[in-house]
Amino acid sequence: MGLMIISQKINAIIQLIRVDLSFAAGICVVIGEIVAFGGFPSIYSIMLGFIVGFFVSTSALILNDYFDIEIDKINRPKRPLPSGMIKPYEVVLLSVITTLIGLVSAFLISYTALIVASVFWIIGFLYNWKFKRTGLPGNLMVSSSVAVTFILGGIAVGKPWSPVVWCFSLIAFFVDLGEEIASDAMDMAGDAKINSRSIALSRGKDTALKIAGVSFAAVVFVSFIPVIFGWLGTVYLVMILFMDSLIIFSTYKLLKSQTLEEGRYYARMLYLGATVGLVGFIIGQIIV
Repeated sequence: MGLMIISQKINAIIQLIRVDLSFAAGICVVIGEIVAFGGFPSIYSIMLGFIVGFFVSTSALILNDYFDIEIDKINRPKRPLPSGMIKPYEVVLLSVITTLIGLVSAFLISYTALIVASVFWIIGFLYNWKFKRTGLPGNLMVSSSVAVTFILGGIAVGKPWSPVVWCFSLIAFFVDLGEEIASDAMDMAGDAKINSRSIALSRGKDTALKIAGVSFAAVVFVSFIPVIFGWLGTVYLVMILFMDSLIIFSTYKLLKSQTLEEGRYYARMLYLGATVGLVGFIIGQIIV
């Protein structure tokens, strides 16, 4: 029985962390370092940057489940908290631990990194606590928090104002904004119960998905800016051609989706497609 409980807790923690999203945040910080530095910085810098992105993101995702327990009872009853796999106090403890790991790692980079990480941790907390139901303002808070990961990478190598870093930051912003709006369109039943002012509820599901599509189109446009200005070469071009293809295909399928499950699947595919493309960029830099 003891082993079964431990196994259940580990499974619950893995679900809370959402490794794919936290991993994506850590990778974004590392890519910010690479494009700002113009190559690979020290392993120490890469590891610290990844840890900051991973654990600050993890903390926000965990808190999201904590504050969303009532919504998830409707939208996602099998999630760890509504299903009883893990207790609320355990979630709070896990959030404190991941927050400390992320912020201490930011401090080891620099005071600036600590300040930026702390500000966006606060934004994440406020979003989960009060602003998630505000619709577009909440979507913008989350998207900005995702976008800042690249800027944190620039800070880690002493080049926070690198134009290519800010370009990558814009790409992340529009990817996440589109995914947030699309996800709201899939969660209308639960959101209506808590009087959310999401675009899907105020303007309709079809309108929300179209706005999400516009945001994904902006991703494709912005992704070519580093090529146009000659900031990045062939490896980057190959990466964005692959990434943009996935985004265009998934956006089309999202707009045509007939069920909530199908819509959620393609909304997540959009996010993961961007992540895969960025990981491909890092691998390409290593090979070349």
